[in-house]
Amino acid sequence: MFGFLKSGLNKIRKAFSRTRSVLGDRIRDLFRSPLDEETLEELEQILYEADLGSTLALEFVEHVRKSDNPIRAMKNHAEEILHKSPYVQGKKPKGPLKVILVVGVNGSGKTTSCAKLARLYKQEGKKVMLAAGDTFRAAAIEQLSTWADRLKLDCIKGSQGGDPSAIIFDALTAAKARGHDVVIADTAGRLQSKTDLMNELAKIKRVTEKVVPDAPHEIYLVLDASTGQNALDQAKIFNEFTPLTGLVLTKLDGSAKGGIILSIYHQMGIPIRYIGIGEGAEDFLPFAPEPYVDALFT
Repeated sequence: MFGFLKSGLNKIRKAFSRTRSVLGDRIRDLFRSPLDEETLEELEQILYEADLGSTLALEFVEHVRKSDNPIRAMKNHAEEILHKSPYVQGKKPKGPLKVILVVGVNGSGKTTSCAKLARLYKQEGKKVMLAAGDTFRAAAIEQLSTWADRLKLDCIKGSQGGDPSAIIFDALTAAKARGHDVVIADTAGRLQSKTDLMNELAKIKRVTEKVVPDAPHEIYLVLDASTGQNALDQAKIFNEFTPLTGLVLTKLDGSAKGGIILSIYHQMGIPIRYIGIGEGAEDFLPFAPEPYVDALFT
């Protein structure tokens, strides 16, 4: 979708430098020893600690067991996982307007990701509108509005405690009237129970369909990669209530446990669409498997 520049790939490699130093160095040191059962057990432990999970860690060990080139075997298996066709895909808009809902818990970087994603679309020449639908958190409304001003984007917002669905309805209506190409809607990140979550997301989806009948076209879940297996648990819960079409992983620049990307894709088949690798607006990029795999196992 968005073209990759060499600088973008270099940023990804730099972002995974901590993963490389922690995981890659341990694996290389391990393979200086004979490839016996003790070595394989230690490899399984290293991969588990990198958040691949027990099942996937064992899978990698079995591929290594059958190979004369352990590093290459692990890279190949990782690339196989990441290049498999995802179980879910977004919908191609039937009309001129594309609608993206962004979900996730507070603290994951959800609101900032909305703005940074909008910036990428704007760079592609799209006319983008932001919808400040996280009305449970006053700071989220202000935050998205500030980003919109900085990026010179339209933003529809309401007051704290307002109805998120109403904000998104207004945004879609305005976007259609003004000829926008994309609406990116931030949604509530603090709900008291799974039932609240299900009801709120269902209501938002019904509202979007009233204005744009085939919407939403994408539903992205934003996850904090540094939370490890907890991120996988969040993905499972959200996906129960609304079919996710993609994931956004943030804070990868501070995480040595980058294996969570493989774990989520392996278990859920939901593609990683974007990664956040820093605080700047430019530190938000489409996910590219190859530099990620290199960082894990090189």
